[in-house]
Amino acid sequence: MPRSERLGPAFDLLGAYRPDGFFLERAGVGLCTWGAVDRVAADGGARRTTRLADAVADRLAAIGEVPDGPGPVAVGALPFAPDVPAHLTVASHVVSRGDDGVASRLDLADKDDAVSSDRWVGRAFPHEAFSAPHVTAVPEPSVYASMIARAVERIGDRALDKVVLARTLTVDANRELDPRQLLQRARSVDPECYAFAAPVAGGAILVGASPELLVRKDGPIVSLNPLAGSAPRAGDPAADRRNADGLLASDKEREEHGIVVRSLAAALAPLCDDLDVPDEPELLATANVWHLSTRIGGRVRSDVDSVLRLVDAIHPTAAVGGEPTPAALATITELEPFDRGCYAGPIGWVDAAGDGAWAIALRCAELSGSTARLFAGAGIVAGSDPIQEVEETERKFRALLDALRWG
Repeated sequence: MPRSERLGPAFDLLGAYRPDGFFLERAGVGLCTWGAVDRVAADGGARRTTRLADAVADRLAAIGEVPDGPGPVAVGALPFAPDVPAHLTVASHVVSRGDDGVASRLDLADKDDAVSSDRWVGRAFPHEAFSAPHVTAVPEPSVYASMIARAVERIGDRALDKVVLARTLTVDANRELDPRQLLQRARSVDPECYAFAAPVAGGAILVGASPELLVRKDGPIVSLNPLAGSAPRAGDPAADRRNADGLLASDKEREEHGIVVRSLAAALAPLCDDLDVPDEPELLATANVWHLSTRIGGRVRSDVDSVLRLVDAIHPTAAVGGEPTPAALATITELEPFDRGCYAGPIGWVDAAGDGAWAIALRCAELSGSTARLFAGAGIVAGSDPIQEVEETERKFRALLDALRWG
């Protein structure tokens, strides 16, 4: 029999998080889960996430309603590549906090004492900075620059309009890395980002703080916040303002952003009765990077009964894959010398009503014991400069490397 209870108004979701569980939070609103009553899987290929939606809906409906508390949810991180099998976990224990600031707990199995871990407060001081012997780049920056040059050539030949190419850093920390530490640091630096953690293939834990909402569904209301086009933040306010204004005025950055927005609008239109797509982007500031941002909103058709159907229609977006999608994915597979896994894939939750929130797994690292694999990417369009794109990924890595020092 499901059991629910209210928790104190000051309850911290991170206090309930366990490294074998799931965590997604933005500005104090979100959920964490642990345990499983079921694991719902779908093979890779066409309509992978729609097949997940059907299976999850049946499983959650079988649990039934929970009075006066959070309902059951399925959670997880989906692989970036659509042709890879995926699964979601129907959590046995859920702690959530809504927009009203009220935290609640749901137990679908025997209650345990995981929530007592809210006494955990984390490290007060960082470890020493990582030195060169502890960090391995795949590919090396020079190789990554040559990858970008090849992509620009293909764009010039009209083989594609945009492609997002990523690189990795593998860090040997010489100590067991704690995902709670990285979560705590990431959300304190950027509380408006989506702090997340989820188990992934190979026993690793994917941890990060993404600035990008893929899609959220609340009843018939749908919202998205695609980001593309970026510029560095600066410590000097005047220089920081110049960087922001330069980004907003850049034809190259606006075209990169426009490709993403146009492709999303085209994918969503058949699923929506109403869709509001602003004509102009706005600026979004994170701790290290300015982004061009567009907030898209609308109302889905009555037959769109799950946020996962929207995920299926729009992932991978041009913000993390490219345009057109088939050519971009083929280029990524050919040029990137590693498997992205769940990096740049959807991460989130869905409930029995089909509502839920899904971010894109960016600004993240895979933790496995004392090793962390960090990811960073850049959107390549006509006019992209390989050296500048390498520098963009270096800025993103620096933020992650700093956060890892607290683990």
